[in-house]
Amino acid sequence: MGAPTASATTAVGQTEINWDKLNKTKFYVVGAGLFTGVTVALYPVSVVKTRLQVASKDVAERNAFSVIKGILRTDGIPGLYRGFGTVITGAVPARIIFLTALETTKVAAFKMVEPFKLSEPTEAAIANGIAGMIASLFSQSVFVPIDVVSQKLMVQGYSGHAKYNGGLDVARKILKSDGIRGFYRGFGLSVMTYSPSSAVWWASYGSSQRVIWSLLGQRTDFEEDAPSQSKIVLVQATGGIIAGATASCITTPLDTIKTRIQVMGHEKRNTARQVVKGLIMDEGWKGLYRGLGPRFFSMSAWGTSMILAYEYLKRLCAKDELV
Repeated sequence: MGAPTASATTAVGQTEINWDKLNKTKFYVVGAGLFTGVTVALYPVSVVKTRLQVASKDVAERNAFSVIKGILRTDGIPGLYRGFGTVITGAVPARIIFLTALETTKVAAFKMVEPFKLSEPTEAAIANGIAGMIASLFSQSVFVPIDVVSQKLMVQGYSGHAKYNGGLDVARKILKSDGIRGFYRGFGLSVMTYSPSSAVWWASYGSSQRVIWSLLGQRTDFEEDAPSQSKIVLVQATGGIIAGATASCITTPLDTIKTRIQVMGHEKRNTARQVVKGLIMDEGWKGLYRGLGPRFFSMSAWGTSMILAYEYLKRLCAKDELV
């Protein structure tokens, strides 16, 4: 969430805690546990989305519900958590890198845009967007290899994809066939997908809150008119939903292309252009929006859960003088 500028104290600013006011050790330790819990709850949606995106045109499972039924029929509940161990292993360091870059960049970005005297929603959108994009760029170096391995586990044995004996088996086979470079398959598209997605998400979240507070008639020029805690949580949750919806609609085509490239076997080395051409040939332009429903739900649900957990985490880890 965007840090308040020196010239304006927002109503939502009552819960905004700058990076220098946080107990970093507590922030990282508690945050790791908190975000692991959120990941456990929402991971099955990622599995369903990934399967929809890589399914060939002759596969019968054409929607999220049929994919879920197929997974439960063949693998039971564990099937919805394929690749989870790999994701959790990489998610903690990736999240630490992301949050550290996000918070430190956000402070600098607000100072950078302040002299332009922009409206509060615009200022928040720009500063949050810049911070989100830079944080994503930093975290991709850890996240992409994890993404490559976990997605191969998610789709193993599905629609003609190879089977593996866990994450280490996937890693060993990638190293054997492609070397270290194999772990960064689709890295360019990942950066093109997640960095704009992160920028759009954080920009939408930061600006939508200001707009919502304005619509609610909440004063933004003095602290005495502070909103209730329940109202703050509701506005933050609404902002998370809006941000997830906006980002998913804009970036799903890139995500579909990236996912297809990352799960291809060694014998298939299609370029992004060839993947796009194949999708359009098979299904028209709507093929680029494969998995939009689950991605929309995932980004909205993950975004809302994550931001509420994140804002709670910041309040929990504020140094004593702010509590």
